[in-house]
Amino acid sequence: MNIKYFSWLRDRIGIEEDDIELELESISVKELIDLLAKKSDRHFEALKDTSIIRCAVNLEVVNFDHKISKNDEVALFPPMTGG
Repeated sequence: MNIKYFSWLRDRIGIEEDDIELELESISVKELIDLLAKKSDRHFEALKDTSIIRCAVNLEVVNFDHKISKNDEVALFPPMTGG
């Protein structure tokens, strides 16, 4: 699974993307974030407050209970503002 980080998440984690292998066929976005937070201290610090993180799966913004599968592309980013 490919995970892309944008904006300050990318800056805090220190990489633009991660590729991970899932053991399960599908997990929720929240479960994925919890898994990623265990990868390093930088991941943990960037992902610890999920109230300021948004997620898109295959270019569609989704909630944290959305199920994702092994072949999905996941993007994590801060809330966006319009104008």
